[in-house]
Amino acid sequence: MAKRKEDAPSPGSPAWMATFADLMNLLLCFFVLLFSMSTVDAQKFELVAASFSQTFSIFQAGSTAIGDGLLISNGVSQLNQLDEYFNSTGKSAEGQDEVTDAEAQVEADKLKKAEELAEKISESVKEQKLDKEVDIDFTSQYVQLTLNGALLFDSGSATLKEDSLPMMQKLGEILVRYSESIVEIEGHTDNVPIHTSHFQNNNELSSFRALAVFDFLTANTTLDPAMIKHSGRGEYVPIADNSTPEGRAKNRRVEIKIYHSLSSY
Repeated sequence: MAKRKEDAPSPGSPAWMATFADLMNLLLCFFVLLFSMSTVDAQKFELVAASFSQTFSIFQAGSTAIGDGLLISNGVSQLNQLDEYFNSTGKSAEGQDEVTDAEAQVEADKLKKAEELAEKISESVKEQKLDKEVDIDFTSQYVQLTLNGALLFDSGSATLKEDSLPMMQKLGEILVRYSESIVEIEGHTDNVPIHTSHFQNNNELSSFRALAVFDFLTANTTLDPAMIKHSGRGEYVPIADNSTPEGRAKNRRVEIKIYHSLSSY
């Protein structure tokens, strides 16, 4: 019987040479990469770094922290200038100027709005012949009407006087006509201590006086009670010297603040 002829070995390189060739290719790529990194264009690199610094606020001069910090127990840095950093991040000097100008313009618009409202209310107060009983002032947030407490209440009382009701009715009509937003009523007293069967101190007296004005306005006008706030400030916001009778009389007062549509109350 004839013997089977053995297969001849396949032509080509040994298997180890393929692995060796792959290794050489990897080494070649590695050295090319090293070479490319060692020949960076310094000028182009500086331009790229400057661009990143302006865009992403990269720290300058190799800094690794925002301002000077105090190391605390868990290794976290207490950054004293963190607030300043966040306020300035991403803002150019020109941008900050624009923000400042915009804020100033908003404030000017508010002040102008309040001044125009104060002029209208002042005219109405004069028409109603209340200019001697009502003082008018304004800020950028509101127009303020100040009424002497002696015109509204007897000493130590939080009940409106009968002869003050016509004046309050006229004021209510003015508020209905010109109130654009919140109306705030504040009661104020002098610093003379009070302790009666009805009120323990000046805080209670001033609060109940403000509430009395609130109750009258909501009962006799079409003002929305949800848009009226009332509070007692006691003796803590004087407008005159409490050491004189005249000063104490000025401090016993009720203030009505009329906020306009641009107010940020």
